[in-house]
Amino acid sequence: MKRAALAGFAAGAAMVIGGALGAVSRSDPKPVPEINIEIMNPMIGGQAMLPDRDIMDNISASPMHSTLVAALKDTGVAEALKANGLFTVFAPTNAAFAAAGVRSKSAMARRLSYLIVPGRYDSQALLKAINEGGGQARLRTAEGGNLMVRMNGPTNIMVMDERGNIADIAIYDVRDKNGIVHVVDNTLEPGGGQMRQVAIN
Repeated sequence: MKRAALAGFAAGAAMVIGGALGAVSRSDPKPVPEINIEIMNPMIGGQAMLPDRDIMDNISASPMHSTLVAALKDTGVAEALKANGLFTVFAPTNAAFAAAGVRSKSAMARRLSYLIVPGRYDSQALLKAINEGGGQARLRTAEGGNLMVRMNGPTNIMVMDERGNIADIAIYDVRDKNGIVHVVDNTLEPGGGQMRQVAIN
């Protein structure tokens, strides 16, 4: 019974992510829809990230993301990241997951969906949204929650979850044929209530 419930949750999470492109509210910033595959991608952990591969193929090649890849496959969320939609993934490293501790499969499926934003938000799209938002911008996730992006110093973008946890983007703009991956140095998770408001300096 429990196993069937978990399988149902994972399938539901994959369906939610797969259909989440229409879930971004009108007040959310608009992602950049196009990609120039001639632009060189950054490497992750010494491995090439190829723009003609899908998100899952590129993340799977990263030695820094084996925990994330295993969790995506285990929860069924991986299938959505091989689909033809456009997604932005804030991808925590193995070290970030180790610091956060082990979670149940159902909690992990929800957390993974929270790391995925429908649409292609490269660093330029994020910077534009932050500037237009007066210093910060809200992104609607596939899980249904919100992430807040804002500047952390003159050149770095930070991402804050609904619990007030903050992650810095360590590697920007890993371009994939179905989206963008940004490597982050901390895990992010949905909260139960409204996102805490943070004053802008």
